[in-house]
Amino acid sequence: MPKDDPAKHVARHCKWHYLLVRHIHAKEVAYDTAGRLIRHYQDFCLSKGIDFTRIESVRPHDATTLFCSAGMQQYKPLFSDPCHRGTVANSQACLRLGDLDEIGDGTHFLHFTMLGLFSFREMSVAGAIDFWLEFLATLDLVPDHVTIHPDRLAEWAPLYGGRMPIVPDPECTWSDGSITGYSTEFYKDGVEIGNIVNPLGTCIDVGFGADRLDMLINGTPPEDVLETLSGAIMKIIESGYRPGNKEQGYVLRKLLRRLHRMGGTLDHPFFIEEGERQDRLRARYLHLRERHPGMSPEWWFDTHGIELSDMPDTSDG
Repeated sequence: MPKDDPAKHVARHCKWHYLLVRHIHAKEVAYDTAGRLIRHYQDFCLSKGIDFTRIESVRPHDATTLFCSAGMQQYKPLFSDPCHRGTVANSQACLRLGDLDEIGDGTHFLHFTMLGLFSFREMSVAGAIDFWLEFLATLDLVPDHVTIHPDRLAEWAPLYGGRMPIVPDPECTWSDGSITGYSTEFYKDGVEIGNIVNPLGTCIDVGFGADRLDMLINGTPPEDVLETLSGAIMKIIESGYRPGNKEQGYVLRKLLRRLHRMGGTLDHPFFIEEGERQDRLRARYLHLRERHPGMSPEWWFDTHGIELSDMPDTSDG
């Protein structure tokens, strides 16, 4: 049979499509409980007359990050516009690569959903605190304690009305480089579950991790390292990206490579192709390394497309 036989190509494509659909269906079942939590938050916001948007893609809303890393990203211009007033809420799929080396500990996730509340010169800090304590009460969840920056302790501590212990914390600040504000953070079982930031002293920026709330109220077990990697990869793919050598495509390729190197598996053609690609690069490196001793990692990547950190040690046989 010819190498590029159309029937064989179609059969392979159908198999990959079936595997992808099966993966997505399995994920939908696994995250149904978390989905109900997001819908519950949506209904709560709507009952308060607050418009709600659900965003499943991790595509960034501006050019400051490769992926959306916070629910407030799309609203940054509104925080800075002194003429804008209003309050909105959302659930935003986020991806933060800074947690890559800490995944699997039950509290750090590469991708997660942030439940957000954003008010521009309309809601007060007191209103935001009452809003979130009321919402958490609908989940039968009471924080063990909250933290407040010492500079706002005298002003904000009375807003909790003695409902829970308060701990001063000089780390309760937030900044994106141009917009800054003090914050108060909510803790349960030693883990931060969310915070209220007061950007510019006039706005409200709230973020609560849906994944952490789900673990607390529903007992959903945390993903292990391979599950976290696989989930982040699928979220990037579902957001419309393909493996490549630049920006988001490069990140996706690195995560696919890491999953392959760790012995993980994923029913998707991108993972299969990257595994085959890594096998070819490894064979090329083993063939060429004795001809080019002492060459820098940059030379290996620029000349042969080989990430030296992914290759066998030069002392290997």
